[in-house]
Amino acid sequence: MSEPVESTANESGRRIPFWPKTIGGVIFLGVCATVGAGLIVIAVGHWRVGVVMIGGSQLIAAAARFQLSPYGAGMLKVRRKRWVDVTMLSLIGLALIALAITIPDQPG
Repeated sequence: MSEPVESTANESGRRIPFWPKTIGGVIFLGVCATVGAGLIVIAVGHWRVGVVMIGGSQLIAAAARFQLSPYGAGMLKVRRKRWVDVTMLSLIGLALIALAITIPDQPG
């Protein structure tokens, strides 16, 4: 029976953990998983539901980035200014949801 692997080592011999150190990193992984699930839903044929899932995940990321400290934001922190990250994530999320709701069904 083999032992479970908890982490790997880089060139300097330091161990690299598999799990994020911050809550922002955990939320980032959740956002990535939701985007992946949304893409699968789109591929299956329910594009509106998939796009709303992706847009909703961006809004959750924006709310988390707004609430968390710069250290706690982890991978959600892309720029030094919090308002830039929150604004961009919010605009992308709202635009995706608005497009999914307002685009009419195509005949055929």
